[in-house]
Amino acid sequence: MTGYLTTHVLDTARGCPAEGLKIELFRLENEQGSRQHVRALVTNSDGRTDTQILPQAEFQTGIYELVFHAGAYLDAIGTPPETPRFLDVIPLRFGMSEPAHYHVPLLLSPFGYSTYRGS
Repeated sequence: MTGYLTTHVLDTARGCPAEGLKIELFRLENEQGSRQHVRALVTNSDGRTDTQILPQAEFQTGIYELVFHAGAYLDAIGTPPETPRFLDVIPLRFGMSEPAHYHVPLLLSPFGYSTYRGS
């Protein structure tokens, strides 16, 4: 099986998928954290991206970072703003050590989030 990366973002405060949330993927190139931007995607009505975040043809093991633009999403859905917003940009750094399906979901609310390696 060739590896690939997916996500699913759920808005736990509203009890629905998080539609319209921008996600960026970076690959870390060295121990100092130098990042290479791979792509940017936006979640659809199911809280998923229309394509794999990192498709099989581009998959490499290594250290990656998903950046979820939660603040812009919360602004867009009308969550009352704070200055500064408690959650704005959520970076998740993780490793992919084998050519497998990596699924990294995000459960989001205005004041907290959770993630895990899904299936």
